[in-house]
Amino acid sequence: MARIRTIKPEAFASESLASVSLSAERTFFGLLTQADDQGRFRDQAAVIAGQLWSLRREHGPVEVEDDLTQLDAAGLICRYEGGDGKRYLHIVTFAKHQKINRPSGVRNPPCPHHNLGISYEPSPQTLGAVAEPSATQPGGLTEIPVNDESAGQGGFSEFSPQPQGGLTEPAVSPHGPDLGPRNRDLGTTPLGGANAPAPQTVSAKDLIGEYAAACAHHPPRDVLGQLGAQVRRLLGEGIDPAHIRAGLARHRAKGLHPSTLPSLVHEAMNATTSAPAAAHRPWTNPADVAAAYGGDL
Repeated sequence: MARIRTIKPEAFASESLASVSLSAERTFFGLLTQADDQGRFRDQAAVIAGQLWSLRREHGPVEVEDDLTQLDAAGLICRYEGGDGKRYLHIVTFAKHQKINRPSGVRNPPCPHHNLGISYEPSPQTLGAVAEPSATQPGGLTEIPVNDESAGQGGFSEFSPQPQGGLTEPAVSPHGPDLGPRNRDLGTTPLGGANAPAPQTVSAKDLIGEYAAACAHHPPRDVLGQLGAQVRRLLGEGIDPAHIRAGLARHRAKGLHPSTLPSLVHEAMNATTSAPAAAHRPWTNPADVAAAYGGDL
């Protein structure tokens, strides 16, 4: 069910939001109203298009998928696969900017990239539940009423919901080790827990900016968005930015599909170079036959 959410004035001065198109920004604000009380939602472009763009027929699932790709590349949302094999997304800084007065139970599995250390063990009946639940669902997931009008600005304190059918999510300190400090710009990615990869000194936005600047003509927006998503995944794996740069240089020279970037980075990292073969010298008659053959002829 859609909720009343808060949009802070500084959102319109966010560099992360400024890096995406206006339609992607509108989709982002719309996702705030559709996401659950943990900022999560099913990653289904067609469903999102129907809920956010129903009166804009020109902006369908294909265009929404492009919006989501841009938002993912900018670090505003994170797309992931839940334990049930379904695709989900979550708004990375949702907890920082939304104050939920009476949060409902956990509906969607947590993001493995940002909700580190949070236990989620859904029962088979509630795996991947997206539809609005009744007062009591099979598996014991109980909906707690939400006073949407009280969602406002100010300090955020995430409540710890009562155990409901095995779905428990512990309260998180505003500066706890699981989600990291929350005093960052809208759209920045939390640092993660102790087991998360070390933060990169170079962001995907930096690398894609270098890539576009080196092109003779500005690449299509869709290409940059898909490349940005690939770069974020590679950085998340701990790949050295220098290797990613080398892969991007190969991609720019060859003009391949963005999905080939991981292979090009692998080539830059692990390809071996053989010693150059000796240059071929065609046989010619010596200019001085006597000197060449010592007078034997």
